[in-house]
Amino acid sequence: MLSLGPATKVYLAAGVTDLRAGFERLSVLVQAVLEQNALSGHLFVFCNATRTRIKILYWDGTGLWLLTKRLERGRYAWPAAAAEAAASAPRRLTLPHRELLLLLSGIDLSKTQRRDWWRRE
Repeated sequence: MLSLGPATKVYLAAGVTDLRAGFERLSVLVQAVLEQNALSGHLFVFCNATRTRIKILYWDGTGLWLLTKRLERGRYAWPAAAAEAAASAPRRLTLPHRELLLLLSGIDLSKTQRRDWWRRE
């Protein structure tokens, strides 16, 4: 079972990722694209070209988890990478836990409005 603390961050790789990749290749992508350490204990989220499948890489202290979700209908609302969109588009995004849950539930985060509340970082 996954237990995520408040210090656990969610890093999303914008754009397309070849999800035939396993633990090793996704770990390399975490370092190359997201500029993070795959063994940091944070969540690293990737999506395929058709936006029907998501993989999450997570280190729990004893080993790597590779979680996969495949949609039977519909597509995820996924941000495009710099090469696919404007040159200023980010290659990675950081999301709060609740926004990851919304994304996995099929909510388009670009069409939602976040209220500015004070929160301790």
